[in-house]
Amino acid sequence: MLHLSAAVDQPSAYDAASYLTLARLAERGGLDFVTLEDSFARPGPDALAVLARLAPATSRIGLVPTVTTTHTEPFHVQAAVATLDWVSRGRAGWRIDVSTTEGEARLFGRRQAAPADALWQEAGEVADVAAKLWDSWEDDAEIRDAPTGRFIDRDKLHHVDFRGTSFSVKGPSIVPRPPQGHPVRVVDATDGPARRTAARYADVALVRATSAPQAAAVRNQLRSMTADFGRHPDRLRVLAGLLVDLGDGEHAAEPGHGGGGPRQTPQGPLYRGGPVDLAELIAAWHGEGIVDGFHLTPVEPLRDLERLVNGTVALLQHRGLFRTFYPGSSLREHLGLARPANQYATTGARHEP
Repeated sequence: MLHLSAAVDQPSAYDAASYLTLARLAERGGLDFVTLEDSFARPGPDALAVLARLAPATSRIGLVPTVTTTHTEPFHVQAAVATLDWVSRGRAGWRIDVSTTEGEARLFGRRQAAPADALWQEAGEVADVAAKLWDSWEDDAEIRDAPTGRFIDRDKLHHVDFRGTSFSVKGPSIVPRPPQGHPVRVVDATDGPARRTAARYADVALVRATSAPQAAAVRNQLRSMTADFGRHPDRLRVLAGLLVDLGDGEHAAEPGHGGGGPRQTPQGPLYRGGPVDLAELIAAWHGEGIVDGFHLTPVEPLRDLERLVNGTVALLQHRGLFRTFYPGSSLREHLGLARPANQYATTGARHEP
């Protein structure tokens, strides 16, 4: 199954309507999800809040904001992501990221900037405790029995007492278990320090590569590392991240683009050419098992996303390489990922840490 997603980032855009236009366009093309970047280092609206606004105005597209694990409270992060899963009826994801600069650290004044290795270890611990807190409510823990005044079955509520290298958390969560069980966790695994965290905790890993052999090598390494952590490699989707510039319409891709692979730029691998050659590139890399799909970032958001959906995606659908409708309603279903079992309920444990 080919997976496609797109970024809906728009510099200096603060109105929800412009983001909604892009999300609905991606949904019309059947894309798995859209992402919205966020960090403490640049101005812009809160990504999670924007996508929460888009949730009731969309029906199928997955919604994946970037939420950093540095300088934030893990308990609040997991509750916010779980809430997005509820308001979107099971379409939430979480793009995990870290904050590395001293300028970002000074915004909070609690600690100094730390090396990437330490921050990504912390990010993995946040992903770990988030899963525990999501599971701290069993699916049927809510009773809501007005005559008896019982809201919850206490035997189906589990306490969490987690100690990481830089934080500790006690549960249970204040939000019932999300519709997906665990919202989809996404990590950009291009850089070394993030790769270990992606292999251990991510459902989707994004990689930036300028050639098919490079992308295949990273995917193989991620799958091997995933197996080393006791996870089945098929539980990880690896998507190639690609900037796309479709502004000049239908023509052969520039040298170094198209089927020959993207060109490296300071912003990442860039494809510049026509929608048809982009479809050829996507079909070739996926057909050869190099990646599970692509995460595409339009250079000009509305222009390039329109040409992506109406040109590239339509051609892939015509060839039977990409779906023409959503087979399910949740982001996990789009990605072909099973809903995780509750780690406490399946063991029969009660109130275990």
